[in-house]
Amino acid sequence: MNTTFDAPWRAWTGGRRGGHGRGGPWGLPGFGPFGGPPPWAGARSKARRGDVRAAILALLSEESRNGYQLIQEIEERSAGEWRPSPGAVYPALQQLADEGLIEAEEQEGRKTFRLSEAGRSYVEQHADEVNAPWDAMTSDVRDDVRDLFSTAARTGAAVMQIVHTGTESQVAEAKQILAETRRRLYHLLAEDE
Repeated sequence: MNTTFDAPWRAWTGGRRGGHGRGGPWGLPGFGPFGGPPPWAGARSKARRGDVRAAILALLSEESRNGYQLIQEIEERSAGEWRPSPGAVYPALQQLADEGLIEAEEQEGRKTFRLSEAGRSYVEQHADEVNAPWDAMTSDVRDDVRDLFSTAARTGAAVMQIVHTGTESQVAEAKQILAETRRRLYHLLAEDE
């Protein structure tokens, strides 16, 4: 990751890549500088330990993956709503290996995991359990609203880049652009009424 971009992004999102950190640059909790999840997002579920296990089995039923790929795929399929930590994924992988449901293979210094014969049988017999466990992690935010917040987060990252590397005149111009954008957004709402 580009560290020049990474530092402002982490400042904007409160230290986490998905925009759901505990505080933005103004110390507000939740969704970057917006002070928490939007009111229409609904409550965000917390993953149970079994969810991680089921997600791993579901993904490995498709193809072999390493731990990092499993984390990334879960995050992608849940549209960023659920990103299990390595501290949740790797113990679950070890447990599944101990149960004989998955097998590990070392490739180029990395462990890749795949279902064993017993694992394939388990997945077939417990299809409901392993079929898309991340559905519960997805909030009720509409796709267009999610895209709007994604655009706002990328805009925030650009603002933070200007804060960290911009000249005095670039900072002043950015302030004018943002003020005009804010006015136009409120005008958009006023037109709707």
